[in-house]
Amino acid sequence: MKILIQNGRVIDPASGFDQTCDIALAAGRIVGINRVPPDFAPNRVVNAAGCYVLPGLVDLAARLREPGHEHEGMLESEMAAAVAGGVTSLVCPPDTDPVLDEPGLVEMLKFRAEKLHQSRLFPLGALTRNLAGEVLTEMAELTESGCVGFSQAEVPLASTQVTQRALQYASTFGYTVWLRPQELHLGKGVAASGPLATRLGLSGVPVAAETIALHTIFELQRSTGAHVHLCRISSAAGVDLVRRAKAEGLKVTADVSINSLHLTDVDIGFFDSRARLSPPLRQQRDRDALNAALADGTIDVLVSDHTPVDEDAKTLPFAEAEPGATGLELLLSLALKWSQDSGVPLQRALAVVTSEPARVLGAALGTLQASVGKIVEGGVGDLCIFDPAAAWTVQGDALRSQGKHTPFLGYELPGRVRTTLVGGQIAFDRGG
Repeated sequence: MKILIQNGRVIDPASGFDQTCDIALAAGRIVGINRVPPDFAPNRVVNAAGCYVLPGLVDLAARLREPGHEHEGMLESEMAAAVAGGVTSLVCPPDTDPVLDEPGLVEMLKFRAEKLHQSRLFPLGALTRNLAGEVLTEMAELTESGCVGFSQAEVPLASTQVTQRALQYASTFGYTVWLRPQELHLGKGVAASGPLATRLGLSGVPVAAETIALHTIFELQRSTGAHVHLCRISSAAGVDLVRRAKAEGLKVTADVSINSLHLTDVDIGFFDSRARLSPPLRQQRDRDALNAALADGTIDVLVSDHTPVDEDAKTLPFAEAEPGATGLELLLSLALKWSQDSGVPLQRALAVVTSEPARVLGAALGTLQASVGKIVEGGVGDLCIFDPAAAWTVQGDALRSQGKHTPFLGYELPGRVRTTLVGGQIAFDRGG
């Protein structure tokens, strides 16, 4: 299949390229940028006039709910949601059922995903067996089966000794450990500690739950030299610690979710379970700090934190509702909204969902490292064609994800994905 994309504004944040031009694709790869080969005869021509042509998005936090939670999401529905959102590569955490702690389970999941010919799937392996926090998994075998790192998902490690051993082992072999900084006992509340949680009578999660965990992680990094990716930083105090750790030279990267970047605890409103999230939404000063940190590079990546939750688990009292929200289809529009609202350059807003997450994955991408999250000649044809002028209103029934719940329901968001290509093939096309 040969495809010619004409007249689009091609933006590649990795190189700074920003120019209206054509892109030619053949045999799954980009064969021409602003220079179509003279003998190129396309099977299909896509007119991208008025649109941005971007690298396919890379999302570092997307639960697909399979295996084990098919009532909340399946590979078919969530991969369809991914390409509808322009996401061509995604990382899934290991908290499936069964947990991704054996090579066979990882290989099966990757095989199922590849058969769908949609987004590329990069699983995280469990850091400890069954995420129980006691015995380390066989990281080498899991890496060979396709894992790009190791995580406890939302299950904090109770033992500092186990954390230390995990970081020592990972450092020895060059693996990245993905940790959500949350102290086990302080992190059991359902809303961020503060006046709102007190007024609503909700159990609180103090900022200290994040900062204590960060202090521990950084201290262990100093002794082990491990590379740690911090998942879903949520507080101003956490941002300050990450900034200091980076200045010190620790091998640390971090992400923030679209929810924490745009919303605050006030958005809980009158016990709206759509805003029941993990980590919980914090105060305005925290949101401001997260915005500034993502803009200046202290936080590297913006993630959807896509967690589809079914109707029965959400239509419960706030404290009993399952945390999580759908986000794959909102990621790019919310990155653009962040740029518009905060005055952040467009290149940076696009980098945090394309080239920056690819940089975090680094060598774990293998042969794809040179081209995922980028637009380069000879690279894989993973592209997103995005109409920045097509505002749309978030409606649950219109989302392709099996999860229809998000605190952004009813929001009007800027821009919409028109076409997504994965490996030089059209995986999604909105038409028109």
